[in-house]
Amino acid sequence: MVSDDLIVKTADYVKKQMSGEHTGHDWWHVYRVWQLAKHIATKENGADLQLVEVAALLHDIADWKFNDGDLEAGPKAARKWLESQGQPEDFILAVQDIVRNISYKGAGTSSDMSSLEGEIVQDADRLDALGAIGIARAFAYGGAHGREMYNPDVKPELHQDFESYKKNNSHTINHFYEKLLLLKERMHTKTAKQMAEHRHKFIEGYLEEFHAEWDGER
Repeated sequence: MVSDDLIVKTADYVKKQMSGEHTGHDWWHVYRVWQLAKHIATKENGADLQLVEVAALLHDIADWKFNDGDLEAGPKAARKWLESQGQPEDFILAVQDIVRNISYKGAGTSSDMSSLEGEIVQDADRLDALGAIGIARAFAYGGAHGREMYNPDVKPELHQDFESYKKNNSHTINHFYEKLLLLKERMHTKTAKQMAEHRHKFIEGYLEEFHAEWDGER
């Protein structure tokens, strides 16, 4: 049985590690995913809420995007923290499995979860990539990495494997077509699917307005 104390300590640890990060993968992203995951878990029968909370808090602790594409950086960091807190091996493995598989890796790839808890945390993470916040995060990430806002001469690419997705350095608007608009159909839980509908439509409306303004129509 995981104690509430572990959740409080994990939140404090992650906040110290990730506060002030400027690409949209900061503590407040983790906080929102944590809150979303708790909300979804209360609506879905049979979820282990404590596993959901700890995995949500640790899901981005060492994201591959900031660790030379190393997919094991996150699971290793999660293990190190949980071992320091004396957590049992089965719990550590469950958290690692979620952290390892949570990321989107391209249109042609799947990131299936082996547990309901994993599906909930992944849904929460994907919801935070949609809607008004998702738009803000996309441009924050693009700006931090020196990407163009938009270049109509460079078309979106639906990456069929992780290697091509990982190497992608296209402009930010392409990211909407290469990832964000695809997330609605990749939600697992009924709760997240319902929430994604609104956020997806918001992005579609934003892109319609963006392109109309770009072309001088509005």
